[in-house]
Amino acid sequence: MHQDAKDILYTEEQLKARVAELGHQISADYKGESVVLVGVLKGAIVFFTDLARSIDENVDVSFDFISCSSYGSGTTSTGVVRILKDLDRSVEGKHVLVVEDIVDTGTTLHYLLENLHARGAKSVRLAALLNKPERRKMDVEVDYVGFVIPDYFVIGYGLDYAEKYRHLPYIGILKEEMYQD
Repeated sequence: MHQDAKDILYTEEQLKARVAELGHQISADYKGESVVLVGVLKGAIVFFTDLARSIDENVDVSFDFISCSSYGSGTTSTGVVRILKDLDRSVEGKHVLVVEDIVDTGTTLHYLLENLHARGAKSVRLAALLNKPERRKMDVEVDYVGFVIPDYFVIGYGLDYAEKYRHLPYIGILKEEMYQD
């Protein structure tokens, strides 16, 4: 375990097993369909990759990526969402599955899901590795949930603090002294 983590919340093995279950569920739901997986950068990249590889060949999958933020340099949402990197292709008339690392306040995801609907997507669903419903400020329906977690500051498996810890193969709880002023 990394020295800055106070505990491991989910092991590499637990993550692999749950992602495989989600991939199976998504495969059943989109069987015979085409779907655009939209990865939310940067945090979802590890989950996105593993999830995409767990979707059966009977689903026609394409990839796109978006980056948006409602956070400044700190750990508190500003409430204002900015798109930092937009999609490369139109989603008009397409099934879209947004792949996100964590749903926290819901501010960014609420904006993103509404934005994709406004672009004419045939359907928009959300897959999130982690869901923190007790922090929710905006109503967001998470269609595919890896794990529901309490209000911990988590790192690893793509999740960071100050661009560190993304490479860890597990989800850990960051020690409070690492992020408190």
